[in-house]
Amino acid sequence: MMLMTSSSTNYNIISISTCSSSRRSCVAGGTLIGPSLNYRFLANKNISTTTHLSSGWRINSSSSSSSSSSKMEISNHPAAAAAAAQPLLNPDELIDSVETFIFDCDGVIWKGDSLIDGVPQTLDMLRSKGKRLVFVTNNSTKSRKQYGKKFETLGLTVSEEEIFASSFAAAAYLKSIDFPKDKKVYVVGEDGILKELQLAGIQYLGGPDDGGKNIELKPGYLMEHDESVGAVVVGFDRYFNYYKIQYATLCIRENPGCLFIATNRDAVTHLTDAQEWAGLAFSSHKYAWLETD
Repeated sequence: MMLMTSSSTNYNIISISTCSSSRRSCVAGGTLIGPSLNYRFLANKNISTTTHLSSGWRINSSSSSSSSSSKMEISNHPAAAAAAAQPLLNPDELIDSVETFIFDCDGVIWKGDSLIDGVPQTLDMLRSKGKRLVFVTNNSTKSRKQYGKKFETLGLTVSEEEIFASSFAAAAYLKSIDFPKDKKVYVVGEDGILKELQLAGIQYLGGPDDGGKNIELKPGYLMEHDESVGAVVVGFDRYFNYYKIQYATLCIRENPGCLFIATNRDAVTHLTDAQEWAGLAFSSHKYAWLETD
């Protein structure tokens, strides 16, 4: 997991998110534990105290390494570095000094369709203190509205305005750069990206509809592609196939100025609570190989 802190004269922010154990920057240093929650974080190895946060929160520090796939990293921000160098003596003061808590979803709020123990109590505690909560995810399979329904299914009350998904981020980015109205986006991904592009008024093609398409590799076969495609957006895709690889590659190589946008680069993801699953990075490596061949 990643813990990032930032501050200004008006506000402080703490961000909690997941990362793969395969990332070299994620090393064990301690454990941040809420009511039945277990978050790994990167801490100064000299810390050896156990500090209670409030409402059951505490920090356990250890110099030993861990093989856990969920770990937390403190950023290089000076304030974060200073916090890592000293034991947390007054957890209530820390919580009171922070206005906004940013939570990742997969592996932090839930795993697959299972809510992680202690999450409702933790969120209720923060809301009772008047904290602003933001939920971010680089899983682009759903739109903000669809994630809102998932929160509701899990018994959590979260508004659409509190959700920031990478599907939305991709669409918002294209809109921010004034993506031409006469251009289209080819999507290697799922419904979440399509819905956010539609809400942004951006034309698209591809997505799950291309999951059943095949290429017949016979002598002289030439695959056509839409020359009006101005961007290829790649997200997690359970319907990934060679047709999509070739179509996206043609757009990137042959359409002048075509953008190549990936919603995330995760090597693994948490689709169920039973195990980790291959993420977008596997697909992205294929694209990188084809694009530079």
